[in-house]
Amino acid sequence: MTSGRIFAYGLLGLPLAFAALPIYVHVPRFYAAVSDMNLALLGSILLAARLLDAGIDPALGWLADRLPRRGMLAFALLPFALGFVALLNPPQNGAALWLLASLALTYIGFSAATVAYQAWGAELGVDSGVRTRLTASREGFGLLGVVLAAALPTLIASDLNKGIAQLSWILPPVLIVAAATTFAGVGSGSQPVIATTPLWPSLRRVFADVAFRRLLLVFVANGIAAALPATLFLFFVADVLQLESASGPLLALYFVAGAASLPIWVLLSAVCGRVLAWLGGMLLAILAFAGASMLGIGDIYPFALICIASGFALGADLALPAAIAADLGERQGQAGACFGVWNFVAKLNLALAAGLALPLLGHLGYVPGGSAGLSALCFTYALLPLAFKVLAAGLLWRWRHSLEFTS
Repeated sequence: MTSGRIFAYGLLGLPLAFAALPIYVHVPRFYAAVSDMNLALLGSILLAARLLDAGIDPALGWLADRLPRRGMLAFALLPFALGFVALLNPPQNGAALWLLASLALTYIGFSAATVAYQAWGAELGVDSGVRTRLTASREGFGLLGVVLAAALPTLIASDLNKGIAQLSWILPPVLIVAAATTFAGVGSGSQPVIATTPLWPSLRRVFADVAFRRLLLVFVANGIAAALPATLFLFFVADVLQLESASGPLLALYFVAGAASLPIWVLLSAVCGRVLAWLGGMLLAILAFAGASMLGIGDIYPFALICIASGFALGADLALPAAIAADLGERQGQAGACFGVWNFVAKLNLALAAGLALPLLGHLGYVPGGSAGLSALCFTYALLPLAFKVLAAGLLWRWRHSLEFTS
């Protein structure tokens, strides 16, 4: 497969990830600030919406094995864009209902587009090496989109919340250009074999694969370790470090490090295997989060180093496990179903992080913008993810032989 087609395929990852950062990182604090919702109600709404989002992914994955993936992807982009614009422009009254409805619309479009996009990449890859390059291209452009979403709010407005709201109007034109380039540059290719297995037998077949079940368990533990600090990043920077104005550049630094690391992880995976390379990324993340637990007011430079180290580790999390999942999906002949389950697990991690961590912090006395409960925030942001990351590394090492294969 030519580098041009790989580049064109990956480009659509930019607008999808551009929207994903505000959805998963900015929305909790944005709605807490502009609507005065308490953390318990906000966390409950986020949990409900994200459980809905996660719950539809297996069915969407099953559907992606029965429809032309390009067509499903194109169709899903419209509700995704409309929902995103609505999400970041809430009304003065009824913000709770607006949040739930706009999140539901955004998630339906985003989930359908993402599953079809990932399954299309697995279908385009002729072997493990090409699938790893396609995954790295998609995630590399995704990280670029995340960097833009992280940096732009503070560049286009002096107030962070106003800057976040203005992101909604940037997405539609970027999405149109990226989608047109991807569809034209990749081309239609050969028609995949359309699966005919009903939904439940298809899902049972996914879980019958021992290697896929093991990969999912590692992914769950590792995903929780990533979801907790992602949800709490803005709270930690604003209230523990008291550096709210630096949140955008720090997020950008984290994702730039992740994007820069992708070619290195692809090279390492070719030399020592994807499993050992991924394990190295986990160990680097463990060291980074251990350091984050010791920071306090004004520690911008130590935290910047932690952002670089954890961002570098992020590259391994993005490129390598999804490439292994793509191989397993093609081996089963139902990449859509596999990625439906994969995204279900990924989003369940994020749902639990927001739905459980925010109410827990509220119960422990933490109030955004105040000085109470900061020790609980530090524990939940840095030390709790550390425990899950150690668990993920241990499981990956135990099952390394069954997860390292080529196709």
